[in-house]
Formats: sequence, C-alpha cells, structure tokens
Amino acid sequence: MNRFAERLKELREERKLTQYELSKKVNLSAACINRWEKSLRVPNIDSIIILCRFFGCTSDYLIGLEN
Repeated sequence: MNRFAERLKELREERKLTQYELSKKVNLSAACINRWEKSLRVPNIDSIIILCRFFGCTSDYLIGLEN
C-alpha cells in the first residue's frame, strides 16, 4: 500500500468515519475514496487540497513526504 493510501485510511479511521461518511463530508464519491485507499487510483491535486483542508494536514503529510 502506498503512503497516501495508508494516511488517508488512518486519518479517516481516527475520525471514526466510513468511506461513505467521509465522501459526504468532502463532497467526493465514496468510490473514489475506496479506490484511493486500495491504491487503485491516485487523486488529483484538487481532491488532495479538499482532503487536507478537511483533515487539517499538509499535502506533504498526506502523500507521505513528511511525518
């Protein structure tokens, strides 16, 4: 699993959200979130920004460039 997939799942689970619940909160499809967490796809920059704002983290953290 890539770092982005691990971090996304970790952040989502810390907030006790299902993929569906997260998708509704950030207005992205649950299918996208599922594919990202399974490393089947990678998000575009706009989606990364949305996720970073929601989780209150940097893009470097989310994609695994920093701890």
